[in-house]
Amino acid sequence: MNFSIRPELHIDNISLIPLHESDFEGLYAVASDPKVWEQHPNKNRWQKDVFLNFFTGAIQSHGAFKVVDSETNTILGSTRFYDYKPTDNSILIGYTFYGTAFWGKGINSKVKTAMLNYIFQFVDQVYFHIGATNIRSQIAISRLGAIKAAEQEVTYFGEEPKLNFVYVITKTDWNTK
Repeated sequence: MNFSIRPELHIDNISLIPLHESDFEGLYAVASDPKVWEQHPNKNRWQKDVFLNFFTGAIQSHGAFKVVDSETNTILGSTRFYDYKPTDNSILIGYTFYGTAFWGKGINSKVKTAMLNYIFQFVDQVYFHIGATNIRSQIAISRLGAIKAAEQEVTYFGEEPKLNFVYVITKTDWNTK
């Protein structure tokens, strides 16, 4: 299938802009708060050297975005598409985080809606890896209609394996929402 995992996406006042190496300092300013990572599998990503590894993985994925408030040009966080699998016509969305100042404002729902609306033009299933202890993200993805499908050890770029829950949304289920 011929599609881009680096489109520029917009929904309301939120823009998903493909991530570039020049975005490191702006994104790290959001990521440097330890509270952002409290429920994530790798809790020390707020440390600059650890975040640099995370950021390097994001750049190398060729599917990462910075999430920006398009009215103020404020960086809100990041997310990405990754691991497209042509055999089952699926892709993953994940590695998502937002600054604490932006929690509870519906940003994640808007971002995931824009991503799902776009990607379901090309794939039949979208999976999400969510840390086993990341209750906040499990609730958020369930609200979008994803269902828990499995538990899996996931090795994030340059990090030790961690237990994740695998959630899935199918194109059929998304289109009937």
